[in-house]
Amino acid sequence: MNAIDNISKEEYKEVVVIWESSVRATHDFLKEEDIEYFKPLILNTYLDAVELKCIRNNDRKIVGFLGVADQNLEMLFIDPDFRGKGIGKALLNYSIHKLNVTKVDVNEQNEQAVGFYKHFGFEVIKRSDLDSSGKPYPTLHMELKK
Repeated sequence: MNAIDNISKEEYKEVVVIWESSVRATHDFLKEEDIEYFKPLILNTYLDAVELKCIRNNDRKIVGFLGVADQNLEMLFIDPDFRGKGIGKALLNYSIHKLNVTKVDVNEQNEQAVGFYKHFGFEVIKRSDLDSSGKPYPTLHMELKK
């Protein structure tokens, strides 16, 4: 299951479903209107702005994906039914070793994600009070320790 694969544009809707279910499982601090605000942006703008990779299950269904731009891990989301199975670790390792990722921005309130990245050698170098959309969700800017 842990082979890294490409994502076609025809699969973007499937990717957004994973994004939404993952966000609902891990971002309990987000308001419903924020999720609705980001959904079309993810589908129509953000996915095209990153290099996308995924892991599929045995039925070829996407169970986790990442997006990278300029050595920054812009997105890493796992289907909640497949969390804890090494998919996030496999995607993160791929992003570091094959896509040269050195940075990631994480919602401060997403403590699981902050812990995940710290576990793999990222450290907080800066904090912003607002997220990149100007919404009041503090963001931690993390960098891979050399």
